[in-house]
Amino acid sequence: MHTVAVLALDQVIPFDLSVPIDTFGWARLPDGRAAYRIRVCSASADDEVSAGAFALRAPYGLEALAEADTIVLPGVADPTAPLPPGVAVALRAAAANGTRIASICVGAFVFAATGLLDGLRATTHWIAAQDLAARYPAVTVDPNVLYVDNGQFLTSAGAAAALDMCLHMIRVDHGSAVAAHAARMSVMPLEREGGQAQFIVHDQPPVPAGATMEPLLGWLEENAGRDLTLEDIAAHAGMSTRTLNRRFREQTGTTPSQWLHLARVRRAQYLLEATTYPVERIAAQAGFGSPTAFRERFRRVVGTSPYAYRKAFRGTGDGGPGPRGALAAPGAHSSSDSSSK
Repeated sequence: MHTVAVLALDQVIPFDLSVPIDTFGWARLPDGRAAYRIRVCSASADDEVSAGAFALRAPYGLEALAEADTIVLPGVADPTAPLPPGVAVALRAAAANGTRIASICVGAFVFAATGLLDGLRATTHWIAAQDLAARYPAVTVDPNVLYVDNGQFLTSAGAAAALDMCLHMIRVDHGSAVAAHAARMSVMPLEREGGQAQFIVHDQPPVPAGATMEPLLGWLEENAGRDLTLEDIAAHAGMSTRTLNRRFREQTGTTPSQWLHLARVRRAQYLLEATTYPVERIAAQAGFGSPTAFRERFRRVVGTSPYAYRKAFRGTGDGGPGPRGALAAPGAHSSSDSSSK
């Protein structure tokens, strides 16, 4: 039987811990037998592990990692905390023996701390992706996907993306029929299109208070729906286009055009969530030259079509405004369409 070891380090995130236990636990072979043996491990067997609102005692220690076929690394509350003694050594030894290792959410920090992800592509919760890339520059961090499968090593994004990754591993191990049954028991589609980019609130780069560009940025936000050229922006700022570009990049880290594009996408996201306006009207109100240009830019930034975004985040079904709270944190989403409606 395939053995899955779930490593519960101190301050483990309960959701991350429970997803692989439940998902692999639902998997059944055609004859009804359990497909996986699941073992919860800690840095030291029988030590108390904090899990936020409760504590737990894992029946296995690090020695169980050597016997596992798959090791899952859930996230912890402080992903930058040093690894407990022996953890990195045990994980590297398991990897050398060919053990499959997968991380959930910010468990990618635990994974990356071992050095095993160096030179590989990986993902994590979008809100932590920049920090992961900064701390581990040898890892290529992709914040726009639900999970990354490098063969032996896998990483998943936040929350529900752990389900996607676990179902993927079940399908690799036992085929689509077994994975589909586990998906039905988990009330999840076996495979979702799109990535976590559609859950990201695309904030503009921060500008220091009192910066000379601050009034201009406020004006740009208010006038994002207009057909503004670089010359228009420079004229309002009272400077040449060359000076505008230089000062704008110095204070925001981007160009006026890129800043304006993001402001328009953010406005379009709000209109898709809070109104029933057709795409053509939203494209015009957000300042895009045409519905086609709007669809292309929106997909490039958000990772899905306006239609699929509205379907996933529309707050109500009564034609009234919907809440914007769905953007506060990642969660389950509807499949994006391929027709770019």
